Amino acid sequence: MSQDLIGPNKKVTLHFTVAMTDGAVVDSTRFKQPATFTVGDGSFLPGFEQALMGLKAGDKRSVFLEAAQAFGELNPGNVHRMRRSQFQNMEIHEGLVISFADKANAELPGVVKWFDDEMVDIDFNHPLAGRDLNFEVEIIRVLDADAQTVQLQP
Repeated sequence: MSQDLIGPNKKVTLHFTVAMTDGAVVDSTRFKQPATFTVGDGSFLPGFEQALMGLKAGDKRSVFLEAAQAFGELNPGNVHRMRRSQFQNMEIHEGLVISFADKANAELPGVVKWFDDEMVDIDFNHPLAGRDLNFEVEIIRVLDADAQTVQLQP
């Protein structure tokens, strides 16, 4: 019996931990339900998915992604200076996350990077942009994407 390998048209269930290079954990499924995704559905970074190709249930792997393959490099063009008067009745401080609406009315979070009495700099880069990341993964299950799973009752 051949084991299913991770590749196109596969549904993968796994545990993962994402950490910055200094060891600070960003996200983890270790103490909760494992994550399930279909290869190519956009749930995970393409570089991460690529590193999983060919793995099977029971495999464990450490994956290092440079910033460019993770959430991208910091883009100075994503930092916008706005007038402080646009933030009336709001207590501004560095690190404050403010929700804006983009042209399609979708939520777009920005982080206050700097401010004074007249202006506020808002950074719209992803919070992990410019960061190299380490992923630890344990593959639990690999199925065909169209396979039906049935929960058996005891």
